[in-house]
Amino acid sequence: MTARQSIRASSRRTYFRPATFRFLRGLEKHNDRAWFNARKPDYIAHVRTPMLELIADLAAPLATISPHFVADARVQGGSMFRIYRDVRFTHDKRPYKEWISFRLCHERTRELAGDTPCFYLHVQPRACFVGAGVWRPRRERLVLIRDYLVNNPASWQQATRSAEFTREFRFGGEALKRAPLGFDPTHELIDDLRRRDFVVHGALTEDQLMAPGLVELLITRFRQLAPMVDWLCGALDLDF
Repeated sequence: MTARQSIRASSRRTYFRPATFRFLRGLEKHNDRAWFNARKPDYIAHVRTPMLELIADLAAPLATISPHFVADARVQGGSMFRIYRDVRFTHDKRPYKEWISFRLCHERTRELAGDTPCFYLHVQPRACFVGAGVWRPRRERLVLIRDYLVNNPASWQQATRSAEFTREFRFGGEALKRAPLGFDPTHELIDDLRRRDFVVHGALTEDQLMAPGLVELLITRFRQLAPMVDWLCGALDLDF
């Protein structure tokens, strides 16, 4: 099926429903194994399955943005994040994330231990958003981005400062309080150079996520994010 056919086939389809957010709101109040296990069929039917179907339907149109990004609809090891939290090294022992999410990663993500750009969707009551970028890269990869930014400031501004981009998206993540070592604290883009995460996000409503045409909406957002993702691929010597 072509990308156009895929979008047309999914244009009237709904993925998430009120039951999706009802389950997630319940999980916020009862984040324990007994509650979750008693309602696991609801999780599978109303949360996991629609998310995997959405990922599958995004694969063909995503390839028209970049053939190097992957929408993998496998239950395990694919694009969807596990709902189970890793509680080994944290005081917060809640066993489950109170949201579902996916990241559509570059094909070299496993090879590079995750230090690649991705497109992201976060589904959580009152806090849904779409985004993209590189989250918490290792130091050597972060230095590559910062060096590329110093050498290519105009293309970075073109990718992230357009009216269309700034209307939809905001930068997030953490940043240093001072200029990173070896970088000019008076540089015109010092606020960007101080970033530890090169990620942006744009809010979505629950109604948008439950409406027909979600694939088309997400692909539109991904196209708006593509210039920044393309720029980050260039910084990290990745194909886009």
